[in-house]
Amino acid sequence: MTAVRLLLPLSLLLLAACASAPKQNVTVEKQSACPLVLKTGQNLILTLPSNPTTGYRWAIQDSAGGVLRSLSPEVYSNPENTGLVGAGGKSTWRFQAFAQGQGRLRLTSQQPWEPEAEPAETFDCAITVN
Repeated sequence: MTAVRLLLPLSLLLLAACASAPKQNVTVEKQSACPLVLKTGQNLILTLPSNPTTGYRWAIQDSAGGVLRSLSPEVYSNPENTGLVGAGGKSTWRFQAFAQGQGRLRLTSQQPWEPEAEPAETFDCAITVN
């Protein structure tokens, strides 16, 4: 009986802690989700529309390196049931907030052989880690 009395308050305390903890993964697909405020240890998953068959590739111009660390290189995936040649997909990057502070995560989409040309698209997001 004593063990049950101890376990009940402990389990309620653990549930309360879980409910107040921030989500471990924050997913961003649009710049309108910015600016972002993350907690140390949270993962940021950035997914942007991509179509490398057109010659345009996303390149990281500023990785918010003082507050974010890369967990993986870019991963490109096609949507399911798309058998069309040249169909677009998504590029995904994973980062982890590791230090308090502020930074910018900025990517541009352009053709690598024309670095002087204006980017076709830009993703620019202010990041704050608490």
